[in-house]
Amino acid sequence: MDDETHVEECATCEGETMHKISIEIIEEGEDDGEGFSREPYRTAECVECGTETRQRMNDA
Repeated sequence: MDDETHVEECATCEGETMHKISIEIIEEGEDDGEGFSREPYRTAECVECGTETRQRMNDA
């Protein structure tokens, strides 16, 4: 998915700033190779300070 921009609250900047938003699929699971799952994550990066937050979409 292409990055999109959106105004969101930034804890570092202590205010609303533009963020680059992207969705990516991350593989999660045990190191032994069993029980892996692919989960969607939403990443928001503040264009002012570069702070990045990531949230698992299934936990939203």
